[in-house]
Order: sequence, then structure tokens, then C-alpha cells
Amino acid sequence: MSTKFEGLDQGDAEAPRDGADAASAQADSPAWMPATELLGAYARGELSPVEATDAVLEAIDRGNPALNAFCLVDADGAREAARGSEERWRRGEPLGRLDGVPTSIKDIMLTRGWPTLRGSLNTDPDQTWEQDSPVVARLREEGAVFVGKTTTPEIAWKGVTDSPLYGVTRNPWDLDKTPGGSSGGAAAAVAAGMGPLATGTDGGGSVRIPASFSGVFAIKPTWGLVPHYPASAFGSLAHSGPMTRTVADAALMLDVITRPDYRDWARLASPAYSFAESLETPMRGLRIAYSPALGHLSVDPEVARIVARAAAAFEELGAVVEQADPPVPESLEHFQILWYTGAAKATEALGDAQRERLDPGLREIVEEGLTYSAQDYLTAMATRMSMGEAMGRFHREYDLLLTPAMPIAAFEAGLEAPPGSGERRWTSWAGFSYPFNMTQQPAASVPCGFTGAGLPVGLQVVGPRHADPLVMAACRAFETARPWAHLRP
Repeated sequence: MSTKFEGLDQGDAEAPRDGADAASAQADSPAWMPATELLGAYARGELSPVEATDAVLEAIDRGNPALNAFCLVDADGAREAARGSEERWRRGEPLGRLDGVPTSIKDIMLTRGWPTLRGSLNTDPDQTWEQDSPVVARLREEGAVFVGKTTTPEIAWKGVTDSPLYGVTRNPWDLDKTPGGSSGGAAAAVAAGMGPLATGTDGGGSVRIPASFSGVFAIKPTWGLVPHYPASAFGSLAHSGPMTRTVADAALMLDVITRPDYRDWARLASPAYSFAESLETPMRGLRIAYSPALGHLSVDPEVARIVARAAAAFEELGAVVEQADPPVPESLEHFQILWYTGAAKATEALGDAQRERLDPGLREIVEEGLTYSAQDYLTAMATRMSMGEAMGRFHREYDLLLTPAMPIAAFEAGLEAPPGSGERRWTSWAGFSYPFNMTQQPAASVPCGFTGAGLPVGLQVVGPRHADPLVMAACRAFETARPWAHLRP
């Protein structure tokens, strides 16, 4: 039995199989409902947060043994929180905008009462965990029901998800493949119906890579828009953002997690607008650049065809779409200087025995990071500044930039680079993502089709700094024209 994917590009072969009887039996489960729909059902008394949470916990019980998306599941705590939410909705007094919505937290973010081990054998779980990171604090204040923590590579250092502590995380669309990373557990959880909302972090593509590989939506907001604490060792490359099945759910999260937190000294002012209320901004008359390869990258031909057809959808929406490459030079060397020195900083307190316990790839980049000088670092920062100026000039002509989110579809799980590529590091295939961490621009990955092998492909939508609402509106317009949220692995 195969499924016709209405609107969304099927690539060069028929669409993936739909899971047949098991999928159809679970089709009506509240676990698959977007947060916006859950909240409406709670308000009308048609569904309770307890029912929704139970459905998500059942999905985790069913799917996590194969996926390894969660490293911690707190079923008792989630049910207790859901019962409290149920009573508030019964009284007509919800705590906030997310009251009763099942939500997962990436195991990089501090979460009160739960250990944050960061995928590392070197973090002692036996300590007092008393703080929430800013994102977690804002979600808790709005009534989100935390179901557990999702897997990450050690200290979120690479674009796939496996770690010495938690092992290999897998892709719901094909268990032999990686979901991407470093927010791979979050992406796999959302894609598999294990909660509509998930938190992610992105220092070089870590929400956009897994969103593209796993067929979900994610946005890396303008740097500083979402408060971050503790400060990342990767500095101003590191962003936090939502991962969801719908753009509206991500907008709902952004309206919550962009609220201020005094612990982040570099945070931007809270937005004076609502993301949720900005989603219907029309595309008509916008000038949009489509860059199929950023001028120099190699892209899988099937992925390239799917993304090109997706870019053309914006012409149907009334925008003017032109093929144009932004004036951004190849920046891999300078990104790696910043990334590798950040990894060295993150592990500087470890002793020799602890260093031996690191992910071998992480240990290699730490050693390389220690060889760079202050002059190397400042030269890399100067490259960032020139890239930012060039993109600022580019966006004086174009409102948005479209590219492939990734040049390839998901490859074998447990590897850092595709087999046969001749490459060792994840940065070799992430050339569409890390440049926009260098420039700190908002960038999203929106599902735009499937390969003939049934693997998701993402379209990247990039805007100038502070144009986050426009990026979200563009993704919402594409979602409306080419719906995907009904598709399930």
C-alpha cells in the first residue's frame, strides 16, 4: 500500500509507504495533533491534557526502543503535570499559552529536577539540578507538560546524533539512517508523534539539519532573540529554536521563548510583535532569491530537483523569484576555527582520563582547536563580519533567500559523513547551514518533498537579521501551498 502525497514533491519515485495497519490504527491519536489543535480541543472540553499526554507516552513506549530519541522519560511527572493542567482547563483558568501541551527538551538545556548530561560520560548525574535554562523556564511558566529529554551528540558537537553515553539515534523514515543532529533526538521525536513541541539548539545547523533529514519544521532565529543560559562555549554561533510539525506550532513556541531572561547578558529586546499573528503576511510582491548551490556547493541531483520545484511555489504565491547567489565566500576553514576552539573551551576542565572518554571525533577537534592562536580566532571573526555585511547588502535587493537545507538526504546512522564521500567531518556536507550561523541570520528548514527512497528533503528559507516574522510567514505560506504535516513515517 502506498500513499499519494498531495502537494508535496515525491521526487523521482513513488511516495514512501505509510506504515499500513499500524499507522492507520494510530492515525486519530492525540499524539499526532498539533499544539494549536490540542489547545483548541482543551478549551472546548473535547480532549483533556491527560489524554494527550497518555497518547504521547504510549507513542514513546512504542517507538523509542527503535529510535533512541529520548534519553530520559518522566512518565509520572508528565502525568502529574497533565492532571494539574486538566483541572485548570476544567475551571477555565489555563496557566498560559501552552498549558497541557506535551513537550520534549533537548539534553543540552538545564531542566529543574532532571539531569542534563549533554550526551557525555563525563557529566556526573548525581548532583543537584535546580535550574531551568531560559527556554525551559518560559515553557514551564506557560504550562507545557515536559515528557522527557531528547538525545544529542556529546556537547552537541556534530551534525548527526550518536554519543558514547546514549548510543545511536535513528530516523523514523528509515531506521538505518541518521535523523541528523545535533538536535536529532528532538527531530525524531516530533516526526514520530512523540509530542508536538521540542526544543533544539543550532550552532552550525543543528535544528535545520535534523529538520531536513527527518521531515519536520525548525527555525534558527536571529542570534540573541531567544535567551540562552549558560552561555555556550561556541559563543555567538549558538542559537536556540523550536522544532515542530507545523509552522503555527513553532510560532506559538517563539511567542513564549523569546521573552527576556536576565541571565543572558547579550539577549535582544523582546519582540514587539506576535509570531502567531504575523504568519499570514502575504508573499505577493516580495523579491526572493533562489540559490541552488550558494555558488559553489555540490548538491545531490534528486535533492536539487525537489528544492527547485519548491522554490518555484513562491511564484505561485505572488512573489518574484530570481536565481541569484549571495556574495558569501567559502567559510569552512574559518567556521571550523571558531567551532573547534569552542569545543576546546567546553572541555578545558577535563583531565586526561576524562578526555579518553570523549567521543573520538570530538577529541580530535578539541586537539585541533588547541593549536589555533588568538590571531587565527580574530581572523575568523573578521570573516564573519565581512560575511554579515555582504548578506546585509544582498538583502537590500532580496527580501528572502531560498536554498536547499541540505545538499543530501539522510545517510547511514552512526556515521559522521556519508559512506564513500571521502570526508570525515560533518562540516563537509553542512555548507548550506553553518554560513548563516556565521552571519547570525534567521534561517528555517521546511519540508518540501521526498526522495525516491522515501527520505525527506528540506527547503531552507533565510532572511536578513531581525526578519524572523517574514521567514516564518514564508514558511507558513509554503506549508499552505504544499502541506506536509499529515504525512507520517
